[in-house]
Amino acid sequence: MILGLKISMKNLAKISVLLVAVLAVASCGKSEDKKMSSQIAARVDGDEISVHEINFALARGGFNSPDQAKKATPQVLEKLIDRQLLVRKAIDSKLDRDPQVVLAIDAAKKQILAQAYIEKTMAGAQKGSAGEIKDFYDRNPELFAQRRIYRFQELAVNIAPDKIPLLQQEVEKAKNLNDIAAWLKSQNIAFNVNSAVKAAEQLPMEFLPRLAKMKDGTIAVIAGAKGGASVLQLVQSKDVPMNEQEATPVIEQYLLNKKRVEIAEAEVRKLREKAKVEYLGDFKAPAAAAAAPPPPPASQSVGAKPENPLDKGLSGLN
Repeated sequence: MILGLKISMKNLAKISVLLVAVLAVASCGKSEDKKMSSQIAARVDGDEISVHEINFALARGGFNSPDQAKKATPQVLEKLIDRQLLVRKAIDSKLDRDPQVVLAIDAAKKQILAQAYIEKTMAGAQKGSAGEIKDFYDRNPELFAQRRIYRFQELAVNIAPDKIPLLQQEVEKAKNLNDIAAWLKSQNIAFNVNSAVKAAEQLPMEFLPRLAKMKDGTIAVIAGAKGGASVLQLVQSKDVPMNEQEATPVIEQYLLNKKRVEIAEAEVRKLREKAKVEYLGDFKAPAAAAAAPPPPPASQSVGAKPENPLDKGLSGLN
C-alpha cells in the first residue's frame, strides 16, 4: 500500500461497520429499476445483500476457484447477514454521526480510492525481458549460482543506532553469543534469542553479499535501516544452487514488482510537482516543507518498533 492507515483495534469493528453503513446509505439513491435488475441473495429486514457482495467477499477471502467459492458461499452469506444486522443497529444508534467514526470512514474511503488509483497506475508495468532476467541472474550469484541455505543463532537487539558501534566492538571481542548476551544485559539493552534457517532469497538483499562471505561459526552484526540490529552466528550453511532456468520465474516476478513500485513512486512525485501544497500554522516548519520521503511498504506501519533486519527478505523471491 502506498499510504499507511493506523487504526486502533478498539475502533476497528466500529469502522468496518460504519463504512458499510455509509455505502449502504449511499446506495439508496439508486433507481428502483437498478435494484430490481440486481441479483439479490438475501434480504435482512428489507435491506438487500446482492450476489455481487458475496462474490466480492469471496475474492477478498482468497476463494478464487469455483469449487472453493461454492463451498465457502453459505458461510460468507451468513457473515454478510450478521454484518448487515450490525450496520442497521449502528445506524439506529446514530453511530454514523459520531465524529471519530465519521473521520475514520472518511480516512478509509480516501485510502481505498488512493490505493485503487495507484493499483491502476501500476497495472502498466511490464515483465522483465530475457536480457534483464539474465543480467539479474549474473549480477547476483549469492542468490542463484552460489545460493546457500543458512542456519543462524541470532540475538535480535532493540538498540539505538548510536550504540551499534559499541555493539560491534563487543562482537569483535566475543568468543560466542553468550558473551554478547551478557554485555547486552549489563547495558540494559533488550534482546530476543532466535534460531533461524533461511535461504539466500529470504535475507535482506543489501546484506546478502556480506552474509555469503561468512564462514560457519563466525559472528556478525547486521544493523536495521530503521533501528535495531541482529547479532548473527552462522552455525551451518549448505550450498543449494539454482540454475538460470529455475530462477527465471522468481526473477521475472521480482523485476515486475520492482517496476510496479518505481511506477507508483514516479506517479506520486509527478502529482506532487503539479500540485499546490501549502503548509499552514504549526506545520510551516522546514521539515514539513521538505520533499516527502518515499512511502513506507505495506508491511511497515507508522510507529512500529525497530525492525529486525533479518525479517525482510527479497520481495518476489521468498
